[in-house]
Amino acid sequence: MKANYQKTMTACFIAYIVQAVVNNFAPLLFVTFQTSFHIPLSQITVLITFNFLVQLTVDALSAGMIDRIGYRASIILAHIFSAAGLLLLAVLPELLPNAFAGLLISVCVYAIGGGLIEVLISPIIEACPTDHKEKAMSLLHSFYCWGQVGVVLLSTIFFALFGISNWKVLAFLWALLPAFNLFLFAKAPLYSLHGDGAKGLTIRELFSRKVFWVFMLMMVSAGASEQSVSQWASTFAEQGLGVSKAVGDLAGPMAFAALMGTARLIYGRYGDRINLDRFMKYNCILCIVSYACIALVPVPVLGLAGCAVCGFSVGILWPGTFSKASASIKGGGTALFALLALAGDLGCSAGPALAGFLSSEFHNDLRAGIFGAILFPVLLLAGVIFLQRRERLQVIREKRSKQRKA
Repeated sequence: MKANYQKTMTACFIAYIVQAVVNNFAPLLFVTFQTSFHIPLSQITVLITFNFLVQLTVDALSAGMIDRIGYRASIILAHIFSAAGLLLLAVLPELLPNAFAGLLISVCVYAIGGGLIEVLISPIIEACPTDHKEKAMSLLHSFYCWGQVGVVLLSTIFFALFGISNWKVLAFLWALLPAFNLFLFAKAPLYSLHGDGAKGLTIRELFSRKVFWVFMLMMVSAGASEQSVSQWASTFAEQGLGVSKAVGDLAGPMAFAALMGTARLIYGRYGDRINLDRFMKYNCILCIVSYACIALVPVPVLGLAGCAVCGFSVGILWPGTFSKASASIKGGGTALFALLALAGDLGCSAGPALAGFLSSEFHNDLRAGIFGAILFPVLLLAGVIFLQRRERLQVIREKRSKQRKA
């Protein structure tokens, strides 16, 4: 049994690396797209927003579809779309008369794969017969970060050796990863979230629970807090701080991802000794401070340090919210995970979009955009505090109830 589910977990870890490629390869090329295809910053913003809006749409439609066609077929389709989108990214902008249209179609295809991966992987891990589900979930999400580190580091090395003009070759190479992993999922055992044929809560039943909406707001804020900096880190470092592309990629998105992965790895290793609520609350505060540092401190080194610290601060927010929701809403099933993924992807779209819009309004000043996005970690902090107070009240009520019965 252990060997079987370890094979499943390995495939899930690689799937989140695929997700990292889907979300973070194109942002490394934003400046290249601007110069090569003459695409303005406003359209670059559309690429980010469109990626996550497609993933959001997939999240919304997938709850019923996955249960009908099964997890195995769904996860294999996810990897097919991811590989196809990366391949199209290398060819469509040159084939079509409008390069931006080619980029948009490519983003749409791999975003479908990314959206399915986001919905599927967490419940597949949750269903594995492991102890300490919160630790497993945090460890899983850390692989997204290590994937992001790998994308930035390996891409930077490739560009240094072969030149940025050969980015299309690299897109082909990255497409090999999802192509390989779909064969792993074709053979790995998949487990059910519900035993003895039980069914999860329906969407209507979830909507009727007030705490569900608190978790949805927290997921929106977690996605936005993460991606508002992550998606713009490379461009911010190059244009806002005046450093080279190699330095910008390494000190911006790669440092962000490395520290985000470190935070998730720490909880994945020592989660049974760490109070999740306290860890999330302190990291929300750290996130707010890092946003302020990026936006307000006019020293390039401190700005880059703020990007890196922001990565650590957001590390636990997404998987922590997933774990708290799964523990609080028993029997949530596929619908719960799909809707949480939808909310997270909505945040992943809204955060960078707000940052990009505000930047455009302030003469392409990314500092102003990132300062405006500080709203999201503030909202997440409020959600964590609300849940803490709610749990304390429940404990008090349970004690009073036991005392009355005694």
